[in-house]
Parts: sequence; structure tokens; C-alpha cells
Amino acid sequence: MSSRETVLGRIREALTDVPDTETHDTVTVPCAYRDSHADADVTGLFMERAADYRATVTRTHDARAAVTAAFERHALTRVVVPAGFPDEWLPSAGTWQRLCDEPPLGVQELDTASGVVTTCALAIAVTGTLVLDAGAGQGRRALTLLPDYHLCLVRADQIVGDVPEALRRIDPRRPLTLVSGPSATSDIELQRVEGVHGPRTLDIVVVEPEGQDMGCAEPKCARAERPTVPLFPGGPQERPVRTRPR
Repeated sequence: MSSRETVLGRIREALTDVPDTETHDTVTVPCAYRDSHADADVTGLFMERAADYRATVTRTHDARAAVTAAFERHALTRVVVPAGFPDEWLPSAGTWQRLCDEPPLGVQELDTASGVVTTCALAIAVTGTLVLDAGAGQGRRALTLLPDYHLCLVRADQIVGDVPEALRRIDPRRPLTLVSGPSATSDIELQRVEGVHGPRTLDIVVVEPEGQDMGCAEPKCARAERPTVPLFPGGPQERPVRTRPR
């Protein structure tokens, strides 16, 4: 007897007591299973998991100050700002140039931009994931794939516990992009190489409402040092490489 015949035989045996008139839509399947593995502090958990993916996470009441600090830390001079991004969160003009995507920026313009700053649709605590749906302040997908630096602001009330909660809140008909840390791949010899398919650096600012107790302002896990090695032996381009923390 083949494996196929064995499997089909067991299915037929399991269905012997099912009436021929019964269909899948006439039976209520109990769904009282656990749909979230997050604890009460979803913001703290999100920060910890996002930092584990090597994103830099900041929690603050003052979004503008955090964005200004990020611009200065990375010496950003030409930054893509999608339509709908809150102006009150941006640094004062003068030290950087705002790149608008209307009309759409070309590939060369996006590739040579210092970075992009966006909002997001929501964030998932258990997986440390940002979800972008091309809504206001997020722009089209190319804006967060081509620049080498991505700064994303997420309001604390946009963080949900786990994936099932996120799926209930997002519109599946929108173009969704899920971001868990900087772009990375381990396809070659299991060495993690960042920046191949998207931004090499991801900073996240969690914005708390004024008067809200922030708790811990930094992720619980510390970031490891990033060794830098050539992408290819003898190649001119260098990429940070590391192995994911165990």
C-alpha cells in the first residue's frame, strides 16, 4: 500500500460516522482557542521583540524631539516624507531637505535619499512587526524599500498583542507590508546580511500620549555589536553581518 492510499484510508475511516447530507457550512466549529500570546504590557513587549530584530526603539511623549535626534544621529540631509505624515512630528526646516512623492520620485532619487520617515497602520507586539498599508503618512511600498534608512513612528494605541488581533483590524484589500527589523537574509552560508532587500537600518519611535506613564523607555534586551564584513570577498561594498541572538 502506498503512502497516498494509507492517508486516504485513514480519512475515510474517520468519516464513517458522518452523514452524507452533512457539509462544512452546516457544522459549527468551536473557535474558543487562545488567539494572543502577549502579556498586559504590549508596548514593552513590542519594543523588546523589535529590538531583538535589531531595530532601534525609542519610547517618548515628544515625537518631534525623537525624530530630530534620529535625523541628527544619522546625519540625514534628504528625507522622503510621504503625504499625510504629521508636520508637527518633523524637525524644523533648515538642516534637511524634504522629498515629496508627488509626483512619484524615481528609483534613482529614492536610492540616493538619506532615508524615509513614515507612520504605520499598526504594530504587533509578539512578533515585533510593523504593518504598513500605504495609508496616510506611509506612502507606496517603494518608499520604504529603496532608501537605506527607515524611521517609523507608531502611536502606542496602534500596538496590538498578536497576529490574530492584527488581522481583525487591517483591511486585507490594501497593499500590506510587514516589517520585522531591518532587511536581512541568511540565504548564503547562514550568515545574516542586512540591507539586501530593503533598508539596512530601522529606527522605531513609539509615541505615548501626554500624561501617560511610559514605564520603561528602552527595550529590555540590549543590542549586540554589529560586526562589518565585505558582502563579497574583495568587494568594495560592505554590509553589517551578524547571527540572530539565540
